[in-house]
Amino acid sequence: MPLKTHSKRNAVLALVLLVSAANIGIAARLYIPGVVGQLLFVLTRVWILTLPLIWLFWVDQKRLALSLPSRRESLAGTILGLLMFGIILGVYWIVGQHWIDPVDVRAKAQQVGIASPAIYLVGAFYFTFINSLVEEYIWRWFVYRKCEILLPGIRAIGLAALCFTLHHIIALAAYTGNWLVVVLGSLGVFIAGAVWSWCYLTYRSLWSCYISHLLADVAIALIGWHLLFG
Repeated sequence: MPLKTHSKRNAVLALVLLVSAANIGIAARLYIPGVVGQLLFVLTRVWILTLPLIWLFWVDQKRLALSLPSRRESLAGTILGLLMFGIILGVYWIVGQHWIDPVDVRAKAQQVGIASPAIYLVGAFYFTFINSLVEEYIWRWFVYRKCEILLPGIRAIGLAALCFTLHHIIALAAYTGNWLVVVLGSLGVFIAGAVWSWCYLTYRSLWSCYISHLLADVAIALIGWHLLFG
C-alpha cells in the first residue's frame, strides 16, 4: 500500500474513533439517566483524552513537543477571544434569552448535578480554564492535523470544524430543546472551530486557540449563570 494512502486510512480511522466516542459520551451523559449514562460519559472522556497521545507515540511514532507562546500569537488569541466574547454575549442578549427557556435549562442542570451556585462556579472554572485547553488539544492538535492529511487548506479547516460541532449539537438540543437555538448555536460553534483551526494552521501552536477559546467560554459561563441563577 502506498505511504500516502496508508496515512489517509490511518487519519480516517483516528477521526472515526475519536469523533464517534465524543458524540456517544455526551449523548450518554445527557440522555441516559443514572449510573450507566455517567459511566459511559467517563469512559468515552478518558478515551478521547488518551487516544491522541497513544496515536502520536505508537501509530505516528513521533515525540511530543511543547513551546511557550509568542507575543504575536498571544495578541492574536486575545483579540479573537475578546471579539468572540462580545459576539456571544451580544447574540444572547439580543435574541438568545428570548428563545431559551430557563426552566428547561435548570431541569437539565439539576439532572447533571450543576444546579447549585457553588458547584456551578467550580464547573465553570474547569470549563473555562481547563476544558478549553483540553478541547484545543483534542480538536485542533489531533483532529485538525488528521483532517489536513485528508484534505488541503480551507477544506481541512471546514472538516475539523464540523467534527468539533457535532457533539455540541447534541448538547445544545438537550439543554435548550429549541431548534432555533440549536441551529444558531451550532453555526457559532462551527465558525469558532474554523477560526481556531485557522489559528493552529497559522501558528502551529495551541496558544492563540486556547486564549481565544478561554475568553469565549467566559461568555458562555456568564450566560449559564444568568439562565440558572439570574
